[in-house]
Amino acid sequence: MTDIVPVDRVEALVLVDNTTDSLSTNPSGVTAEWADLLSRDRLPELSGEAICWAHHGLSVLITAHVGGEARTLLFDAGPSATTFARNTAILGVDFAAIAAVVLSHGHWDHGGGLLAAVETIARARGAGRVECHVHPGMFAQRATRRPDGALYVNAPLPDPARLTAAGARVVSTRQAQVVAGGAFYVSGEIPRVTDYEVGVPGHLRRSADGRSWEPDPLIMDERFVAVHVRGKGLVVFSACSHAGIVNVLTHARASFPAVPLHGAMGGLHLAGVTEQAIPPTVADLKGFGLGLLAAGHCTGWRALGVLARELGPALVPTAVGKRYAIG
Repeated sequence: MTDIVPVDRVEALVLVDNTTDSLSTNPSGVTAEWADLLSRDRLPELSGEAICWAHHGLSVLITAHVGGEARTLLFDAGPSATTFARNTAILGVDFAAIAAVVLSHGHWDHGGGLLAAVETIARARGAGRVECHVHPGMFAQRATRRPDGALYVNAPLPDPARLTAAGARVVSTRQAQVVAGGAFYVSGEIPRVTDYEVGVPGHLRRSADGRSWEPDPLIMDERFVAVHVRGKGLVVFSACSHAGIVNVLTHARASFPAVPLHGAMGGLHLAGVTEQAIPPTVADLKGFGLGLLAAGHCTGWRALGVLARELGPALVPTAVGKRYAIG
């Protein structure tokens, strides 16, 4: 399903990210947290209580403007209800305006705040259920095996029953969908076509017996969101890029062959055990001719350094509270 509506412009507000950065300069169309808060009279004084928390995770509020109408999607909800609630209050998020929620994949740093987000949106809307788009493979517990054999065991996500009780209309599918009247495209499972984007070595999921673990390096429940901005092209939101950002953009381009790729935002997961993929990833990214790469969260400082050198002004890293306007 690839019939999405071209939009006049799209705005992305970073609600949760690993980094806070209001001191660096930004290009036109990108506003750092402090400046954005000040421009909207939401920063009476600069203090630790007045600004957002950085936290390992990601949440982005995406608003597409179509003919004078705004359609808003929440993409992920960060690692915890506390951080999500605090940052959204500071940023002045209008929960009643959120048409749907999309969870990118089944990890705690993207879904830890999901239940609270659904409850808050449902309460603000006052009637009807909140569309919550998930993949059926997201709800098995995950873990990562360390080199010494010990496990980092992930907290499980709220299951569909708990999300439904919180006010969600859970849409669970492996297939691509369009959301909010066709303004947003939610991909299906992402084909793996490169030979260097091999997922996360040592990543595991609970077996059906509920006690043992089985290999799960590819994390096939991951999806991306795309928006077609008229006069610019496709903007792709890839929360963690466990599939590999080159595989993500290759699939996005194949899904919309008549629409040029303009930009990408999210984590590129080029840190730790995936750092060996930095050189071929950056080389292939250059071939997409992106006008904007807003990389953050799990991208890692080593990758950001190479990307800055090779992509120049196209790279505008994400940070909590940062606002991007395209179109």
